[in-house]
Amino acid sequence: MTRSMSVVASLALSLAMLGTACGGSTPASPSTPESGSVATTATAPVQLYTLDCGRIEITDFGSFTDSGKPVGKGKTLADPCYLIKHPKGTLLWDTGLEESISQSKEGVANPVGREFVDASLREQLAALSLKPADITYVSFSHMHGDHAGNAKMFEASTWLVNRAEVAAAAKSPPPIGVKAEVAAEVPKVKSKLLDGDEDVFGDGTVRILQTPGHTAGHQSLYVKLAKSGPVVLSGDLAHSRENWEKHVVPAFNASHDNTIASMKRIEGILKSDHARFIVQHSKEDFDAMPKFPAYLE
Repeated sequence: MTRSMSVVASLALSLAMLGTACGGSTPASPSTPESGSVATTATAPVQLYTLDCGRIEITDFGSFTDSGKPVGKGKTLADPCYLIKHPKGTLLWDTGLEESISQSKEGVANPVGREFVDASLREQLAALSLKPADITYVSFSHMHGDHAGNAKMFEASTWLVNRAEVAAAAKSPPPIGVKAEVAAEVPKVKSKLLDGDEDVFGDGTVRILQTPGHTAGHQSLYVKLAKSGPVVLSGDLAHSRENWEKHVVPAFNASHDNTIASMKRIEGILKSDHARFIVQHSKEDFDAMPKFPAYLE
C-alpha cells in the first residue's frame, strides 16, 4: 500500500486491521430448524477461548461508516482469535495480526492508524499445552490481514476456507486489504473449500455460516455452549456495536446488498436460538469475554 492510495482503498485496507470479541452466558433455548435457526443434534462439552491477537488504533472511525466521511473520532479495535476445544478436535477461528508486529513497541502504521501486537499467539496456545501443529482445523472469517495474519503458522492444520473468498483473493491484483499469500497457500495445505455452511465436528455445535458482503466469501461462526448457550462470532459482519445495531455498511464492503442480507440472516438465528452476538471488532465485547486462559463453556 502507499500513502497516496485512494480513500476507498485506504478504507478497505483498514479492514485488515480491526478487531474485537465479547462474551456472556445467556441461557440457551432449544434450537429448531425453523425460522433460520441452527439446528443441533447434540450438545457437546465445547470450550470457547478468546485469544489476544492484536489491536488497531483507528485515527478516524468515519472510514467505517456508509458515507466514509471523517467524523473526527478515533476508536480502539481489538483483534482477537478464538480457539474452540471440542471432543473431536480443535478449531482456531481467525489468526489475527502478524506476530512480527510485536517487535515494534510503537506499532506499525496503516492507512487509518496503527496496528499493535502485545501478546504472542504461539505462547497463548502453549499456555494450553498446544503447538500450532496440534490445531485440527483453522478457518478465517475472511482473508484480510487482521484475520489471516498468522495463517502460515498452521500449515499442518486442515484449513476450512470459502471457495469464493479464495478465488477473490487470488485475483491479480488482489482486493485491497487481502493477504494474497494466504490464498496462495490453500493448494499447498490440507484444505476444504466451502460453498455453503459447514458443520465442523458433525454434531451441530460448531458451524461455519456463510455471511458474504464484507468480502465475497465472508463467514461467521456459530458455537453452541452447554452452559452459556449459543454464541455467534461476527468476523467483520459489523465493525462496531453501533454499526451492527444500525445496519451500517461501510463503503468499502464488497457488496452492500449481500451485507444487509447476511445481517438479516444472523438476526434470524440470534432470535430463534436466543444466541449472543459477538462483534469481533468491538473492544467492549472483547473485554466482556473471560480473560484468557479462562473460557466460556
